[in-house]
Amino acid sequence: MSEVDWLSHLLQIITVTGQLEVRCAYGAPWRVAWNKAAANEIPYHVIVKGRAILEDPKTRAARELLSGDIVLLPHGAAHVLHDGSGQTPIPTQQRRGSAGWMLSENDGEGEQLDLLCGRFFIAPPHDRLIRNYLPANLVTRAVDSHGEDGMGSASNQLAGLVGLMRMESSGDRAGGRAILNPLSSALFTLVLRAASQSGKAPEGLLALAGHPRLAPAIAAMFADAARPWKLPDLADLCGMSRATFMRQFQDKLGRSALDFLTDLRMSLAANELKKPAISAEAVAETVGYQSVSAFRHVFAERMGMTPGEWRRLAHKGE
Repeated sequence: MSEVDWLSHLLQIITVTGQLEVRCAYGAPWRVAWNKAAANEIPYHVIVKGRAILEDPKTRAARELLSGDIVLLPHGAAHVLHDGSGQTPIPTQQRRGSAGWMLSENDGEGEQLDLLCGRFFIAPPHDRLIRNYLPANLVTRAVDSHGEDGMGSASNQLAGLVGLMRMESSGDRAGGRAILNPLSSALFTLVLRAASQSGKAPEGLLALAGHPRLAPAIAAMFADAARPWKLPDLADLCGMSRATFMRQFQDKLGRSALDFLTDLRMSLAANELKKPAISAEAVAETVGYQSVSAFRHVFAERMGMTPGEWRRLAHKGE
């Protein structure tokens, strides 16, 4: 099963919508700060032209972003983007377009920046799954390569998508919001695809999905989470001994295979519990639990509330 399969399964479990909010057209010096995002929000930034420094305001850790770089902050941490000069930023002016996004400009004459900023919204309670298994900062690059191998690559597809977003956000066109927000949602999927294909993710779900020997295990759990998977079964899928599989899986994901399987099952259960006609007993069986009491205990432990409390909360929010 390919990486496309695990990603499709993931996006069938979690609902992700995107929204482009600000297009920044700045000349250096400039600086923009973002507060910590809400639990179900993932900020993103696309460097269309120019360069920027991404900085953690607490640790002062910094990373340079170049033209074509796309950064997601799955943990929603507070962050700052600036030109790196250390000079006092030039005041900005904002105007809102009919499509809902804001154009922010300054009169700076230094190095020019074209930046798209927005947010992804994760339907609860799946923000927990995202925070646990994606890195705090995820950077990928959109590269427009016309080589034989480049045309179908995720990086090349990202370049095409970013080009569409840039074009659509460059003016006040009819139907702009109806076009930009779905493009923004597609950005999330393509970034995850590109990151898993790159082989550069150090840890987490993307590192695991991009590992040629471990990918079959993650794909199998996504495809059939209710199956009573045992470690030897998963190790066999990967052509490894049980001990080697456990060690490599833990090293790549940062959690054990059975820990991940439990989180996956609870996310599936949360979706099932939204259906008013299905009982907790039926949900437990659907996600692989023979005992409803065991299911209730694990759900409360992982989700911070009982299945009944989650069901009432979900129905209240509809």
